[in-house]
Amino acid sequence: MFLGRVIGTCVATKKATGLDGVRLLVVEPLDAHGERSGEPFVAADPLGAAPGERIYYVSSREAALALEESFVPVDATIVGLVDEVDVVEGRGKRFVRGREGAAQ
Repeated sequence: MFLGRVIGTCVATKKATGLDGVRLLVVEPLDAHGERSGEPFVAADPLGAAPGERIYYVSSREAALALEESFVPVDATIVGLVDEVDVVEGRGKRFVRGREGAAQ
């Protein structure tokens, strides 16, 4: 599983069988500190994540199995909404909240 942040939506006029009714969101991958760690990509969203929300996702075969209809052609699927991430660094802690604009 990987951390990410929803940064937008993707609209598709035609989708593969099994993806009807599944939202597509643009996600940017994050490291454990909440910093961007890669290029944005499109992920299937069966949970209803909102822009600015931190999420965790799976990719590859796990992504195809994470939707209600198994083995749909997706590369990434959102499988959870992140409330908080605690990263212990040295003598202190850094808290990363789930929604954009919340305490960090």
